[in-house]
Amino acid sequence: MPHTFCLTFIIFTVLGVTTATALLKPLLLNPYFFYILIGLSIVFATISAIIYLKKNGVLSFQGAKRKWKYLLILYGTTSFVNLLFFIVIFPYLTNLNKASLTTINETAFLSSITLKVDIPCPGHASLISNELRKIKGVEDVKFSIPNLFDIKYNPSKTSKEKLLSLEVFNTYKATVIKETTSGFQKEKILSQIYSAIEKAKAEGKYKCCIEPPCTMCYLGAWVFEDGTCKCEEMIEKGEFDKVCPECKKGIQERRCKSSNGTCKVF
Repeated sequence: MPHTFCLTFIIFTVLGVTTATALLKPLLLNPYFFYILIGLSIVFATISAIIYLKKNGVLSFQGAKRKWKYLLILYGTTSFVNLLFFIVIFPYLTNLNKASLTTINETAFLSSITLKVDIPCPGHASLISNELRKIKGVEDVKFSIPNLFDIKYNPSKTSKEKLLSLEVFNTYKATVIKETTSGFQKEKILSQIYSAIEKAKAEGKYKCCIEPPCTMCYLGAWVFEDGTCKCEEMIEKGEFDKVCPECKKGIQERRCKSSNGTCKVF
């Protein structure tokens, strides 16, 4: 009985009954809600024990000592049922409403983020997952005990900032513990960098010795000025210690594109 509200919320969430979940949502936004449920379960167990002892004419401390096996089973079962709900049933039901991507290639365009949310117990996981799934662009949410949420989303439709701006995180703080950029975003970023490098080449600022050109020099991760590359000049001068590691690796992979036709590096 104490867990009826949460079970109802999860069932309505899976069935897509929006109005019903909206009515039950305020209960789950109370951080003490599940502690209250545990307290209620103990109260109900105690009422059951009192009825049993009274029915058997032993409603006293001595009677309780005589019936210790019954009381142990009663309270032990109550604790076990609570643990079963929190550790098994609630997490399982929370992950029932998972999305299935239509194609394998579709996953390559998704970013992923893992949030650690300060929920008081796994019973609140359904609320967090439900709120995240409402965001357009969120493709999948998976909950892991005790408070981790793995989210896959389309970066062209939503963003990390939008996920973290959910109202529910005002009550239950969310912290990013892992983040993975989609292959689509990486390709887009590299495309922008290579376009900028081609422009620098046209201006005579980028004299790289491999193709495709190195990005290390352009990003300022080597000895040259940001946005410039002089690796080809260094090879011609024999100053191989000044050739960036990315170019050296490219030469070993036979990607030499030097104007003098050779990329010998010792």
